[in-house]
Amino acid sequence: MEKMFIKKIATGILFIAFLNGCAQNSAMLGTIITGASSGNVYQAGLSYGTNHLVEKATGRSPVENVIEILKPKNNDNEFEKLVKKRIKKTRKKMNLTNQ
Repeated sequence: MEKMFIKKIATGILFIAFLNGCAQNSAMLGTIITGASSGNVYQAGLSYGTNHLVEKATGRSPVENVIEILKPKNNDNEFEKLVKKRIKKTRKKMNLTNQ
């Protein structure tokens, strides 16, 4: 178990070191990983195309859009506050189960 964890960390550090200067091309990296792990080229292509369209339309990546949506605002109504609170709880639970 520990060897696998150390391998993942070492691989991550290696990727960061070698791919440090290619931020523009890193959008394809997630798509390639999805295609390789699932074997579904259509899903990977749809994922890349959707991400590209969202970035073109908003000027921000999908992750940046989600972060912006989840930022607390002063004028949030009670429903929005409840949904954001539940999302944070779910994320914490997911992070605990991944460890």
